Amino acid sequence: MPLAPDLSIAFGALALAVLGLWIPAPAVRGNRDWLWCVMLLVACAAGMAVGVLDARGLAATFVYLALAFGARASGRARVRIPLLVLTGAGALLLALHRLPGFHNPVLLDHVQVSAGAPPFTLYANFDKAIAGIVLMGVFCGPIRARADWLPMLRRTLPVLAATLVVVLGAGVLLGVVRPDVKWLPATPWFLVNNLLITCVTEEAFFRGFLLAGLARSMGGWRAGTAVAVVVSTVLFGLAHAAGGPMLVVFATLAGFGYAAAYLRSGRIEGAILTHFALNAVHFVAFTYPALMR
Repeated sequence: MPLAPDLSIAFGALALAVLGLWIPAPAVRGNRDWLWCVMLLVACAAGMAVGVLDARGLAATFVYLALAFGARASGRARVRIPLLVLTGAGALLLALHRLPGFHNPVLLDHVQVSAGAPPFTLYANFDKAIAGIVLMGVFCGPIRARADWLPMLRRTLPVLAATLVVVLGAGVLLGVVRPDVKWLPATPWFLVNNLLITCVTEEAFFRGFLLAGLARSMGGWRAGTAVAVVVSTVLFGLAHAAGGPMLVVFATLAGFGYAAAYLRSGRIEGAILTHFALNAVHFVAFTYPALMR
């Protein structure tokens, strides 16, 4: 279902704020974060104008920004660690829609995408997008040099292909999904929403913030990175618990692929592209979200 024109303006501004993370901006007094911050505030202003967020949501956004920048800037562990914890908690609260002041519109309302699958509801989540934009901009170091894209893709593509084969192959073998090639009027809305909100935010949190942070904190351990991968991936799987035990299993399996793409490419974009590829192929070519049991 297309968004109303006024909502389209607000979410168009939000989409530009996400894409603005990858635009190289000239430094202003040594600061290169100003462009995406300005674009985020423009998106918030547009959202307030159409009622997607109110003063409480704007206040939550400012507090969340302050926590994230404070955590990055602090040089003392006794200050930085509590700020990191609060930033992570803020990201989760935004992504799980637990903070007041956000009124996310529905894109699809109980639509059956595949025969034999339960109805599917899709929201355009302004709060979740804000969580991802801030984590990406402050902690993840998006690619801003054209020359860095091709090496990232070369390292990512083998992991991406393996993740598709393993996760979707397991889904078919276990009877969770079956081939179901389709292109619906809602497909472009799903793909754009999934890439710019779902994949960017989830990878920024679970790989760019959590996995990377844990790996740095355990850098003195021989198995520190492996432990960070396992912990962040299991938490990623548990974050899908609302979809049932089977979704937790498959999300965890996919999460190992996303972590491998992140580590092999050395870039958050590797994880985002692998995540998006799996979700896109799942939606377009297989039962979505899953066969009813």
